[in-house]
Amino acid sequence: METIEIRLENLTKVFQAKNKEETLAVSDLDITIPAGKLIGLLGPSGCGKSTTLYMISGLLKPTSGKIFFGDSDVTSVPPEDRGIGLVFQNYALYPHMTVRQNIIFPLENIKMEKKEAERRVQYYADLVGIGHLLNRKPVQLSGGQQQRVAIARALVKEPRVLLLDEPLSNLDARLRLQTREEIKRIQRETGITTIFVTHDQEEAMSISDEIILMKEGVQQQKGAPQDVYDSPGNMFVAKFLGSPPINIFDGEIKDGKIMIGNANVGRVEKKKNQPVVVGIRPEGFKLSERSSFQVKVEFVETIGRDTTLIIQNPKASKDQANDIENEDMNRANTFRAIVDADEKIKPGDSIKLNVKPHKTFLFNPETGELV
Repeated sequence: METIEIRLENLTKVFQAKNKEETLAVSDLDITIPAGKLIGLLGPSGCGKSTTLYMISGLLKPTSGKIFFGDSDVTSVPPEDRGIGLVFQNYALYPHMTVRQNIIFPLENIKMEKKEAERRVQYYADLVGIGHLLNRKPVQLSGGQQQRVAIARALVKEPRVLLLDEPLSNLDARLRLQTREEIKRIQRETGITTIFVTHDQEEAMSISDEIILMKEGVQQQKGAPQDVYDSPGNMFVAKFLGSPPINIFDGEIKDGKIMIGNANVGRVEKKKNQPVVVGIRPEGFKLSERSSFQVKVEFVETIGRDTTLIIQNPKASKDQANDIENEDMNRANTFRAIVDADEKIKPGDSIKLNVKPHKTFLFNPETGELV
């Protein structure tokens, strides 16, 4: 397969309703997707990720901006001439056809020579692990097997780009895990440039070479999954990535100290005294008798080697009770800390916590940007 880079330049999409009201779905997107990589397009519902995918595929026409496959401007090229394979959320298999007939269908449309078409069907069916199921019909397959048929049908044309729109959302938890591993394996074996749309951050982080996080049609951050997690550029990114999610506190910088209430949870150099939002990852706490950050444990959840402590929040962010957009678990009066299960902490215990500097982030309370 040919491996190509995808480049989006100032890509914008505005939808207009019948009453002439306009909705900005994607705003001025500038992205380069490296050749041969698997990129996760990630964000909450309505952030513009699927709209971006459909503009890349040619199913939607941009309001403005350009799309390049390699050096070729494909902005006005119809979908069938772009060299794409597209896998939808609902698989879109023909129920009256066998697996073989479903996979070969795109090749029959372009009148490919039968021997070559049959060779490709067998090759890609084997690649995705359904080579022994070619004579079955979709109703005889599991959800994961149906998804593999859809992927094989997309690959059989040997496209330059593979586009996957929430391909795992209809599968149960175990099949999701298995199928996402298969998608990563297939992408590595074929080397095809792949864009994977999902709202599931664990899904995107586990299989993507890079993730692009979007909000309200605007790119928030792009990079290797762990780099984005470790160095979020703003509070939205920090809150969206992580399970359990990051803890959010009202705080302040005072004489070089990071204060939450009366507790000193760290130091910063060359920062003026100012109010800040303090974000601390649940794994960013450690027990310490020398700390001034004393808290009371409400609940204890032990899962294997780790224990999650649900703790009374000494100074919860005032807007947390109303901020449900990201479904944070650290609501209003509690926050979460992950410690070693060997600590044997019980509900009602009073403990002292230190905070790891590299798991602590300071944000502007008004803009949400990293301080």
